[in-house]
Amino acid sequence: MPDKKKLAIVILNWNGQHFLKEFLPGIIQHSKEEARIIIADNASSDDSLKVIEQLSNDIEVIKLDQNYGFTGGYNRALKLIDSEYYVLLNSDVEVTDGWITPILQYLESNPNVAACQPRVRSYKDRHLLEHAGGAGGYIDFLGYPFCRGRIYNTLEKDNDQYNDVRDVFWATGACMFIRSSSFHNIGGLDESFFAHMEEIDLCWRLQQDEQRICVIPQSIVYHVGGGTLPKSNPRKTYYNFRNNLMMMHKNLPASKLVIVIFVRLLLDGVAGIKFLFDGDFHDMKAVFSAHLSFYKSLPKRIKIRKEQQARNKTNYIKGIYNRSIVADYYLLKKKYFSQLDTDSFT
Repeated sequence: MPDKKKLAIVILNWNGQHFLKEFLPGIIQHSKEEARIIIADNASSDDSLKVIEQLSNDIEVIKLDQNYGFTGGYNRALKLIDSEYYVLLNSDVEVTDGWITPILQYLESNPNVAACQPRVRSYKDRHLLEHAGGAGGYIDFLGYPFCRGRIYNTLEKDNDQYNDVRDVFWATGACMFIRSSSFHNIGGLDESFFAHMEEIDLCWRLQQDEQRICVIPQSIVYHVGGGTLPKSNPRKTYYNFRNNLMMMHKNLPASKLVIVIFVRLLLDGVAGIKFLFDGDFHDMKAVFSAHLSFYKSLPKRIKIRKEQQARNKTNYIKGIYNRSIVADYYLLKKKYFSQLDTDSFT
């Protein structure tokens, strides 16, 4: 039997009793022989803890004293867990039989790989690849994230067209396998993000530490998505715009910092105007608030940037698309990953 101390599946929960009821039994069924299953609870006010007790006596629970968000919750929980590998698993993910083995074997055979993700399909439309991860995450040179199988809101049907193991820019936080040593050595998740884009920032820093990020499509999971904040929520808009600015400011090399941030400010302004014309006043306001928050935090962000740049071992990062995904998608109508210019990827 595998050493269950080697792998810990850690599910961060906040008022997610409905997801625990639906998905935890399957996680137990397909994982209990290979891993510890741990719920880190962000001070839920619903009946999450009662649901866990009813489902199994083998599940470990870490009770946090308040809602620390995705970043703070995981940072605090993982400090308490002694395992060689972690799985950061959203509570709204359905796992499948054999989902652990391909990724764990790859990590064991490739010590320079820090993190991996499975292929992520949509739970609601099970033939489609899913928004948060698809078959591996990428980013364009301006900082816009996308996936194999998902560019903006276009989801591709999964016909095994992205069935190869490969290095990517980022692995999804919905289901990320990561070495505990890699996670802790680079300081874990950036808690100033609270939630959203924190896994992209984490993977960027791992690559700057000369470690690899991979997708292992032979492992398959299904993700509901929007379990905590739906896509249309202005709070999510705020986090996405603010956190993207913070991530770019912290990680970009000096030669690209000024021009990229300047262009992003212009494009974010265009996005705000589009929200306004579409009648999404609250989303427009969220974009404005995100920028205001970023500007107010600049003295702190400059310090964080200096510390990060001093730690970097390399600025050669895999998985960057050296074209504008915005222009390719909206102007050139390239909706699928296979239509992108393959020579433009690092």
